[in-house]
Amino acid sequence: MSTTPAPLTAAIRRSWDASRYLGIGIGVALLSYVATFLVVAVLLFAVVIIGLPALPEAAKVLRRFAESERRRASARLGIPFAPTPYPPLDSGELSERVRRVLTDPTVWRDALWLPLQALMGNVLGYLAMVLWPVGLLVDGAGLSVVGLLDRRAADEYGTPPPERRGWVLRWHGVLADLSAQWTRSLLTTSPSAVLAERITQLTESRAGAVEAHGAELRRIERDLHDGAQARIVALSLRIGLARQLLDSDPAAARIRLDEAQDGAEAALAELRHVVRGIHPPVLTDRGLAGAVRALAADAGVPVTAELDGVEDGRRLPAAIEAAAYFVIAEALTNISKHSGATAATVSIGRTPGSLRVTISDNGRGGAGEQYGGTPEKLSTDGGSPSPRPARATDRGGSGSGLVGIRRRIAALDGTTRISSPLGGPTDIEVELPCGS
Repeated sequence: MSTTPAPLTAAIRRSWDASRYLGIGIGVALLSYVATFLVVAVLLFAVVIIGLPALPEAAKVLRRFAESERRRASARLGIPFAPTPYPPLDSGELSERVRRVLTDPTVWRDALWLPLQALMGNVLGYLAMVLWPVGLLVDGAGLSVVGLLDRRAADEYGTPPPERRGWVLRWHGVLADLSAQWTRSLLTTSPSAVLAERITQLTESRAGAVEAHGAELRRIERDLHDGAQARIVALSLRIGLARQLLDSDPAAARIRLDEAQDGAEAALAELRHVVRGIHPPVLTDRGLAGAVRALAADAGVPVTAELDGVEDGRRLPAAIEAAAYFVIAEALTNISKHSGATAATVSIGRTPGSLRVTISDNGRGGAGEQYGGTPEKLSTDGGSPSPRPARATDRGGSGSGLVGIRRRIAALDGTTRISSPLGGPTDIEVELPCGS
């Protein structure tokens, strides 16, 4: 059994934990000192062009370094850690990635933190070292005496002894908390910046929703003009011919009427097709699970449907069901027409507050979004697509459909991740907010 008084033991343990945090801070400060010169060197080389390829890579290393320190500071303060939403740097042409680095305020914030951490980390760390001998001398004697008096009072009055944090050793915890708060304040995005980013996201999603709505109206108009309207015009002509032949050639008139009846049935089929494109009746009648099974049965490749949480009779909001349905329909259409896949899987998972839909296939991959006729290669992290020349292995014709998927989901404040490396497989994952 230790003869060290309990208050002194607790004070030393707390000071040791705080000193360990500050000691690691000294190491971080030394790394920050070196990294400061490296960042300056990369920027100087970037000015003369030859260092441009290193700029995005240096930014990614700086992000990981700052993110680890944010995580460490949050753990010290007992605050939940939330990853910083950095713009993606793994996709796009070099000029685009360099532009993202230079226009991203979080990169400059992390770079500014380096020299400040190099200074403050050393100051606070070495100050903690100086406090140790003084604290052991002062608190070692003082807490020993106070601990004996506290135990005697506790035995006499039957009350627990008060917690003693010492007079000098307590400052280790203060310094460690100060270091963590300082680091977190420098490396954490301000609420105004978060709000500005959110406004930007909402503005982009609203613009995408308006554009998607306009494209949907144009599609409906085109379908009506090229399909049902053309068939109705032909139907009217056949009925007119039958009327003219009714007296002179009843047999020919009967043939024209039969053709008119076939045309009327074809026009009805076209109208049903247009109606399904607006809001499928099967979705209203059978719910999302039944509608997905119908899509899987009609797909051009074998489809396995894994439905979790959508078969218990609880209906999702109509807008969420419609978005999920059209995402699956568009993805299965692309798979059937362009992927060369032999099998596909549709997975739906419902969790409190969200609906996750994943469509996968074992095709050749290379699916890309297309903006204004320019093929785009998708990044594997769900970031922004980047322009590139068209490849023979790209899924021709699938690009605009993937753009529609992303815009439809963004309009509902959802997220989209599309991974389609050349050679496959292709995975499309969307997450939609919904009630529990």
